[in-house]
Amino acid sequence: MADELNTINDQEERAEENQGLTDSVMAAIKSAVLAQDKMALDDALLDLHPADIADLIEQLGASDRSELLELMGGIDGDVLSELDEALRDEVIEQLEPHELAEAVRDLESDDVVDLIEDLEEEQAEAVMEALDDADRVVVQQSMSFPEDSAGRLMQREVVMAPEHWTVGDAIDYFRNAEELPSQFYHVIVVDPKLKPVGYVTLGVILASARNRPLSDLMEESFRVVEATVPEEDVAYLFNQYHLISMPVVDANERLIGVITIDDAMIVLDEEHEEDMLLMAGVGGESSLSDSILETTKQRLGWLFVNLVTAILASMVIAYFADVVDQIVALAIVMPIVASMGGNAGTQALAVAVRAMATRDLTVANAKRVILRETGVGFLNGMVYGSLMGVIGYLWFDSAALGLVLMVAMWLNLVVAGCAGIVIPVLLERVKLDPALASAPLVTTVTDVVGFFAFLKLAQWVLL
Repeated sequence: MADELNTINDQEERAEENQGLTDSVMAAIKSAVLAQDKMALDDALLDLHPADIADLIEQLGASDRSELLELMGGIDGDVLSELDEALRDEVIEQLEPHELAEAVRDLESDDVVDLIEDLEEEQAEAVMEALDDADRVVVQQSMSFPEDSAGRLMQREVVMAPEHWTVGDAIDYFRNAEELPSQFYHVIVVDPKLKPVGYVTLGVILASARNRPLSDLMEESFRVVEATVPEEDVAYLFNQYHLISMPVVDANERLIGVITIDDAMIVLDEEHEEDMLLMAGVGGESSLSDSILETTKQRLGWLFVNLVTAILASMVIAYFADVVDQIVALAIVMPIVASMGGNAGTQALAVAVRAMATRDLTVANAKRVILRETGVGFLNGMVYGSLMGVIGYLWFDSAALGLVLMVAMWLNLVVAGCAGIVIPVLLERVKLDPALASAPLVTTVTDVVGFFAFLKLAQWVLL
């Protein structure tokens, strides 16, 4: 029995360790920092992934963060690259030059570029000075490409092989190479002009006979991308064609780097996060690490737009002020019509923005999707319009008011479903970000249409 209990305890401890930054680990780290016990801190951090350590640093307040970094006596480069962009400047300022040099020395070139491009100029220069001459040149070359392009995303460390090589040649090269990338999935096959013609996965190489030519083992999924292509297009290619890595070429189609799936997935996550934040009006770069002033600035513009749309809706109500004065019940139920329209429009909008991000919604199928969402609005309008008609009749003992509620609700849900798709499609056609500008426009349409339809119908039917 005791052995079984020990086994269960061991399993629970291992499970907790695999969960990363648990409450017990967090408590141990805070206790070590409070006691200024570096040995205990090192033990607590030993099994944590760099991403977990970055989360730890982000969760601490400024003073606790400073004490932690001071007791750590430096920071690993992988942790630095995982940190929220808003905190990197602050953390780098606390590092001594030799600590910064140690942190960035072992990073892949793409991680160094990602680190530098979000820093202030002074901090970026400090990172560049910490690099070896050869690494500095590589990073400078990557930084010469447009921001948010494949050239910025790629790593320059590439494993390539001539077309005439066999599996044995590749394996011998792996064994004898002084340095290989810390992470790679393919051997890229190139012609004499360094133009990539295919790639072979490591698993296939290890499973094949030494005399098999690499050219016989190349994958059909092979694709290349030019360095100036936007990174969101790169991420789309990875997601669409289930790629693991993709060679990057220059204007002359010569191999200059490679993008791996981990970097592509980060771009996808960032794009999705940005769309979500923009739709909520809190800024595409908003972070919990931002100061009160920064966060306020990010939200002021959105709140102003919403204020304007609310005034527009109020002007519609003011236009029918005499109707509302005569039938007080209208003031009680008209927010329901506008609210239901707003919710339905938001649902259709979320579908549209997501579909545009994944390129499932295009000009070719836009008409079909618009008709589908309008049809959904029609059916939802019939269901909830009928329900509100019954509620209106029972609530106010007025069949006419119930009829007005039913028709207004039906009209607004139809318009909401249509607007939720049409507005983002039109915005994309005029090169505006649908995630940023669609929500206030859809809200305006549903509020104005909802109030106008309801009050106009009430004027016709009830007066």
